[in-house]
Amino acid sequence: MLDLYTRDSKRGGAWMNPIVSQSALRGTAPVVVNNLNVPQPGEGQPTLLTFDEVTTLFHEFGHALHGLFATVTYPHFAGTNVFRDFVEFPSQVNEMWILWPEVLDNYARHYETGEPLPADIVERLRATETFNQGHATSEYLAAAWLDQAWHRIGPDEKVSDAAEFEAAALTDIGLANPVVPTRYSSTYFAHVFSGGYSAGYYSYIWSEVLDADTVAWFRENGGPTRENGDRFRERLLGVGGSKDPWRRTATSAGATPRSSRC
Repeated sequence: MLDLYTRDSKRGGAWMNPIVSQSALRGTAPVVVNNLNVPQPGEGQPTLLTFDEVTTLFHEFGHALHGLFATVTYPHFAGTNVFRDFVEFPSQVNEMWILWPEVLDNYARHYETGEPLPADIVERLRATETFNQGHATSEYLAAAWLDQAWHRIGPDEKVSDAAEFEAAALTDIGLANPVVPTRYSSTYFAHVFSGGYSAGYYSYIWSEVLDADTVAWFRENGGPTRENGDRFRERLLGVGGSKDPWRRTATSAGATPRSSRC
């Protein structure tokens, strides 16, 4: 299911939810929903996505594939019910296919003429992939550190001023820089206070290492072929939390069910 458009009653951002978890025990097939917040076009007009929106769509669909390809016995371990260190791996791998020719030619076409995206534009997009990465990485790491700081507070400690606490935490690591504010300030850091990423927001950048290794493997083994795709599906996506990602012979992993993936 796809809930694409923004509306007044819908929270911001983008995420994936499992509606029905796959389970051989229950005999249930998976049903998932991707939620985005794309502006709805006028009547009779097509829905055209920016490159950032395409990236978000690919990311969330990576979570969807994780849920749809589940092949486990118990619903507790289906799809995205995995260790936090692993949950952003499938979604960020899926982002990496955006500009691969085998994928790009299937979707990046003019909505009226059907002409593919011109090669010079594709090259310009590739050239921008590393632009501003210092800023982007710094703001992300600031938020990841802030997450850790909040979740290191002991049961007897009290914080009377969230802004002061945040400033002190960022000063500790030299990232209290107004030019590079944290991606999510404490007062609206939904990922770590209500989104299930408590003390686990670091997982995005951690997963990028796994993503890079995976894409390198695809490049070294013939690219996005059916054989390689099946291997990726069966060994990484399908097993969900039923096996420890570090020990493929393990019979189960202590994963905690998640309500949504962003």
